[in-house]
Amino acid sequence: MADPSSYRPEPGQIPDSPGVYKFRDEHRRVIYVGKAKSLRQRLANYFQDLANLHPRTRSMVTTAASVEWTVVSTEVEALQLEYSWIKEFDPRFNVKYRDDKSYPYLAVTMNEQYPRVQVMRGHKKKGVRYFGPYAHAWAIRDTVDLLLRVFPVRTCSAGVFKNAARTDRPCLLGYIGKCSAPCVGRISADDHWDLADEFCDFMTGRTGTYLRRLEKQMTAAAEELEYERAARLRDDIEALKKAMEKNAVVLADATDADLIAVAEDELEAAVQIFHVRGGRVRGQRGWVTDKVEEITTGALVEHALQQLYGEETGDAVPREVLVPALPDPVEPVQQWLTERRGSGVSLRIPQRGDKKALMETVQRNAQHALVLHKTKRASDLTTRSRALEEIADALGLDSAPLRIECYDISHLQGEDVVASMVVFEDGLARKSEYRRFQIKSFAGQDDVRSMHEVITRRFRRYLAEKERTGEWAEDGEPGLAGGTDEAPALTEDDGRPKRFAYPPQLVVVDGGRPQVAAARRALDELGIDDIAVCGLAKRLEEVWLPGDDDPVILPRTSEGLYLLQRVRDEAHRFAIAYQRNKRGKRIRSSPLDEVPGLGTTRKQALIKHFGSVKKLRSATIDQICEVPGIGRKTAETIAVALAQAAPAAPAVNTATGEIMDDVEDGAPETTADAPGEPVPTGAPDERRGQET
Repeated sequence: MADPSSYRPEPGQIPDSPGVYKFRDEHRRVIYVGKAKSLRQRLANYFQDLANLHPRTRSMVTTAASVEWTVVSTEVEALQLEYSWIKEFDPRFNVKYRDDKSYPYLAVTMNEQYPRVQVMRGHKKKGVRYFGPYAHAWAIRDTVDLLLRVFPVRTCSAGVFKNAARTDRPCLLGYIGKCSAPCVGRISADDHWDLADEFCDFMTGRTGTYLRRLEKQMTAAAEELEYERAARLRDDIEALKKAMEKNAVVLADATDADLIAVAEDELEAAVQIFHVRGGRVRGQRGWVTDKVEEITTGALVEHALQQLYGEETGDAVPREVLVPALPDPVEPVQQWLTERRGSGVSLRIPQRGDKKALMETVQRNAQHALVLHKTKRASDLTTRSRALEEIADALGLDSAPLRIECYDISHLQGEDVVASMVVFEDGLARKSEYRRFQIKSFAGQDDVRSMHEVITRRFRRYLAEKERTGEWAEDGEPGLAGGTDEAPALTEDDGRPKRFAYPPQLVVVDGGRPQVAAARRALDELGIDDIAVCGLAKRLEEVWLPGDDDPVILPRTSEGLYLLQRVRDEAHRFAIAYQRNKRGKRIRSSPLDEVPGLGTTRKQALIKHFGSVKKLRSATIDQICEVPGIGRKTAETIAVALAQAAPAAPAVNTATGEIMDDVEDGAPETTADAPGEPVPTGAPDERRGQET
């Protein structure tokens, strides 16, 4: 009997999104398949105290040796993928789905005089149109209930139909408009058959015609002041759109295709493959590989195709292979696939429809696989230790940099210039010590000046904290500065000085030689010579040291380069999140809000054209008229409004007399010499504006 804690995923590894999960035993056999609206919440239920689990669930989790999952976009997709895998793997603990005949279909009996819509199980009959299968009959009934508003096809049994015809009284659905009541002659047999045929057309995906027709009828009814009829048509359209919710996991019945998606960064790539046979996802596989050289997405796809089909022939190679990017050139690869199969193979990028939607699902799984791989890699203590040692060797440091701080500058065409500082300790992010800065000097697009300012402000504060708290003794106890009786400010958890009194062993800046030189110059001006500085340039992932003419080149498979890249990317993400927040507040509180008749679209167009309200204020009437959608009269109104709107006076700290920044989150930003606003301890990363 296995212990579920031995294969329990680490916290944060399981995504909080819809998906399907599989439990496997020690022989890699699938023993249970399930679906969930939230994989994180559902799987957490299996790893609680065994005494609290149902006996059958307890038996399943103790039989299993591993768990894996696949992310999808909607619960409907999870429903269908669960069905496909239950049929494929026949898991021993999914007892409700052992019998293939138990799966229900939505059927339309086109072989009858008055076709009927119903739920059918068992063997398929000639002359009946089938849609599905579905894992649950209630899913069919919900769909039919929505569609009967627009396609009131008969749903009653033969006995009910005959009884209504005999009494000349329709059933309840006939009275409420969800049945055209052919039983009492409200519609002819031919018209009812046509209505059922339209229902089938809609279920096969030809939906645009009916939606456009209803929209025209709704518009006409509104113009004729028939508002009740227009409202009903509006509700019909909404019902159709809800019923149309496409299931991207199911394609056309004859579709045989493999979908390949790639998620990558500068060092690694994750490949995910969905195998679709007979219109359904029959299998999934994937892997993560190191990028040992500079390689394009098309080349990654080519390597994936070689690995997939290098030893396959015949039907093992599908008629269609969908990829995110084509190899260059594509013709030899396509010819090679054709030779492996023995007939034509289409290699292409999906552009629209169900295949594109399914490709997006595969792409999400590839992204999640890459994130999961990075999480496992970063959480490995041995790997982190090796990364720090490699950084120390490459940069010539006396010891491994246990604390690394990284800085990045972000702005939009010189406006809203901000900076970020992220902290990594022992190779892991310490988010409680992240800081963000507003650039005080008019640096514009000069990242070098901005970097010099940020480093100066941060380490000026470090020197002030160091002087206030005193030097640290070798035994770790804080000393008292200047003979004062005041105890140094210590944190509550680890006894270290608060804020910036704890220096890094390594400062990393996002950029090349100019940014590194600016950071080194700022430290030298402050008399700090015991902190190493380096820069990481994005294009070739080169590591620059102060004063060196050539960069340090770390192997692309180096754990040290991987750690530096993670630190740099985190600083970049944090800076962009803050810059976008500042830009959004600036636009929302723009003087353009006071211009009458100027909507959001034209305000954004003006800001995009001129770059800032300041530049717009100095523009002429003719220059404002050059913006699309702005006429001369509107331009004159804008110019007058901006001329009358005086810039707001800066806020002043009444205690110190220093000028402060704008209010942020209900509290003033720090003054010119302050390091910036601290991030609240334990703030979730997703709430800090992570890039997507």
